[in-house]
Amino acid sequence: MNATASNHDPAEIARFDDIAQRWWDPRGEFRPLHELNPVRLDYIDEGASLRGKRVLDVGCGGGILSEAMARRGADVTGIDLAPQTIEVAELHALESQVTIRYMRESAETHASHSPGAYDVVTCMEMLEHVPEPASVLQALHDLVRPGGDIFVSTLNRNLKAYLLAVVGAEYVLNLLPRGTHSYERFIKPSELSRWARAAQLSVIDVAGLSYDPFSHLARRSSDVSVNYMMHLKRDS
Repeated sequence: MNATASNHDPAEIARFDDIAQRWWDPRGEFRPLHELNPVRLDYIDEGASLRGKRVLDVGCGGGILSEAMARRGADVTGIDLAPQTIEVAELHALESQVTIRYMRESAETHASHSPGAYDVVTCMEMLEHVPEPASVLQALHDLVRPGGDIFVSTLNRNLKAYLLAVVGAEYVLNLLPRGTHSYERFIKPSELSRWARAAQLSVIDVAGLSYDPFSHLARRSSDVSVNYMMHLKRDS
């Protein structure tokens, strides 16, 4: 079976679908995403200037980032494989009177019929949940126009990240449901950069994403040891 057909984990999709109705509860399981979102949004907007751009949000979940980008003036499409999660995203956009197109598709499938269709592609907190992240990177390349921008975020793989993102966040502070992350799927920046270069993407910037679970404050930083974001650009 090829990567396009198999590059997803049914258990991961089911796990997110089980809590889909709580995506927009700012004090529920997705609270960290709500609090990280302004930092992610500013990083994307500063790097690519969202207003008027055609944007694809890969692994959009319940639409937290998708809606924020649409409010910045982008023409946004969101894709995700979790059916109940996409339904929640659609309903919330309707209630919020924000225009976003949502589809239940993988990045690889979407790339097969929408090559070069977007100015900006985002893929936040998703790469560590798929079996073959390099396949997603290739799809992101195919989806963005030549010279277009790609923004990804994920978790570094080291002891500090394991202690903070898995033990601390899931088992001590209960910030995330237990089992949200699999440490072996965390991705070192060097690995992500290598996959990007193999997909003919240039690394423009790498930035840390720091989160204080006690003050609930998030900020961009130079520390990429746990959460980090990467700005990529498709070679012309």
